[in-house]
Amino acid sequence: MKSQLKKQKKKHQSKQKNSVLQALSSGLAGAVAVTLVHETARRFIPDAPRMDVLGMRAIAKGMYKMDEQPPEGEELFRWSILGDLVSNTLYYSLVATGQQPWFKGVLMGSLAGVGGVVLPGPLGLGTEPSGRTPQTKAMTVA
Repeated sequence: MKSQLKKQKKKHQSKQKNSVLQALSSGLAGAVAVTLVHETARRFIPDAPRMDVLGMRAIAKGMYKMDEQPPEGEELFRWSILGDLVSNTLYYSLVATGQQPWFKGVLMGSLAGVGGVVLPGPLGLGTEPSGRTPQTKAMTVA
């Protein structure tokens, strides 16, 4: 009986590991897609949201609060993109857990977009990058 319980426990743990890996893989795919859309749009659409700018400002602000000097230029940009990928991977991996992933995906994506418009001002990151025009706001939420 004990060996059978051990086998079942191992099988359950293996399934949990696989589901976590699947969720993180799905989250990474979503994060890469969102980042590619943002980076492509900013190069071709004048009113495109500049989520990279928000990321760079957030990194710099956090580092200044810790009495550290943030990187500059391209290095700060790379940190921002890496931060976007990591945070969005974790955020979007929540979509793949549990039931109704399509509903959760639409809901969480919409909440992230609304947050991208509403939160930068109160967080002291400025409103221009994601809210300078109605078109910019619409693209941020979409």
